[in-house]
Amino acid sequence: MPYSLDDKLVVGISSRALFDLEQENEIYETEGLDAYSAYQVEHENDILRPGTAFPLVKALHNLNTNGSYLTEIIIVSRNSADTSLRIFNSIHHYGLDISRAALVGGASIAPYLTPFRTDLFLSANEADVREALAAGVAAGLICSNPPIDPAKEDPQIRIAFDGDAVLFSDEAERIFQEKGLEAFTEHERENAQKPLPEGPFAKLLKTISVIQNSYPKDSSPIRTALVTARSAPAHERVVRTLRAWNVRIDEAFFLGGIQKSEILKAFDADIFFDDQAVHTDPASKLVPAARVPTD
Repeated sequence: MPYSLDDKLVVGISSRALFDLEQENEIYETEGLDAYSAYQVEHENDILRPGTAFPLVKALHNLNTNGSYLTEIIIVSRNSADTSLRIFNSIHHYGLDISRAALVGGASIAPYLTPFRTDLFLSANEADVREALAAGVAAGLICSNPPIDPAKEDPQIRIAFDGDAVLFSDEAERIFQEKGLEAFTEHERENAQKPLPEGPFAKLLKTISVIQNSYPKDSSPIRTALVTARSAPAHERVVRTLRAWNVRIDEAFFLGGIQKSEILKAFDADIFFDDQAVHTDPASKLVPAARVPTD
């Protein structure tokens, strides 16, 4: 009987999001594909350092215990099979349970995300992220991060989301950008009873909520947070939307323009998703972060 991915949280991840391949990418950018390929083959037994998404992947694998497989991590990479051995040698070195991959040899990644039932795609390539979003898959552009400790153990996965243009559509944010704060606030007050349209990460949040609800509330292995620039009275529509979706958010921060990064550090996020670099850039200095390009 074929192996099914339908009942799992599937994360597709590029090799440059999982491991620190910035030096190798520089070779590709400056010297070309042949030089990059030769370098990877020559160094295929050299173990790569963990990248920004490494802690999240490691924590997700901790859900797969006692014969219960809730998550699946799949390498989705523009690498060819020939240049991938270094990636899998590094995966084996760190004891990660990753056995499936799509190695497309420079072709577009997006067409393969749906067949793999991908719930989330993480990459350091903005074009790939944009194509994934256009295909209806939640996707984030990984930001550079301080060095990762591969030995660190996270007893609980902590995922933080921005609201508008991430969990929700950018309908309200467009009003703010075009007409200002007063018009935005009035629009949200008038529509407080009307759920916000779904954004690119709504389905992912719902999938996570299903996993959370399979555990007692005080012992869920995943904890989520909404970290938004909204404040009262624009908070009401958000609360009612989450209620209408019947999803769980463990912590919510309505910051009204306060810097998000210190809150994210206190939450100890394993990853934070936001659509604006003005938030992801400072956050990435303290926690792993990924930008959701929407413009």
